Amino acid sequence: MSTPNLVTAARIAGVRDERLLRAVRDVARSQFVPAGEVSRADIDRPLPIGHEQVTTQPSLVAVMVEALEVQPSDRVLEIGTGYGYQTALLARLAALVHSVERHTELAEAAVANLRDAGIANVEVTVGDGTLGLPDDAPFDGIVVAAAHPRIPPPLVEQLRSGGRLVQPVGPGGHEEVVCFQKEGDELVRVRALIGACFVRLFGTYGFDDGGSR
Repeated sequence: MSTPNLVTAARIAGVRDERLLRAVRDVARSQFVPAGEVSRADIDRPLPIGHEQVTTQPSLVAVMVEALEVQPSDRVLEIGTGYGYQTALLARLAALVHSVERHTELAEAAVANLRDAGIANVEVTVGDGTLGLPDDAPFDGIVVAAAHPRIPPPLVEQLRSGGRLVQPVGPGGHEEVVCFQKEGDELVRVRALIGACFVRLFGTYGFDDGGSR
């Protein structure tokens, strides 16, 4: 179980969903960070996980997850599994979580972490997150843990009408985290949630090693 620090940080960030706050309380972040970072797991800050990646700050994770308005029957798509902390929170709220991670090593670590935490309603896939998972669509909610100026069209297509999508919108390093809702076939901006710094979203509809599409 986490210390009260991360619950307090989530509340200070404006999170009010009691189901989510219970998940933050019950999910031990120390199970979802590298061994060398365990002593800092209950501090509300990003932590390095290799591959030039960092975990998302826990209070920011909570803000993004709350905006999805996840219901117990929902199927959620997560882009960017990392070490699986956000995945674990989503799994506490949703019926099933599909998560896509581009780095095999991180995906394997997340699978092991989730298994050790007794979380079974998650499927982790190694692949290009900007393509989503068309065979498993539609999804009730989609959360993207990496930044790009545009929303990948496949993700819009795979979101059900009425579903929500949260993504950091920007070039990577300085962006606005935005909540969208799908109305019919169109993605409509609901509101900006918070300013933040995220790693770039790489893939077919994201950045490549030489720049952006």
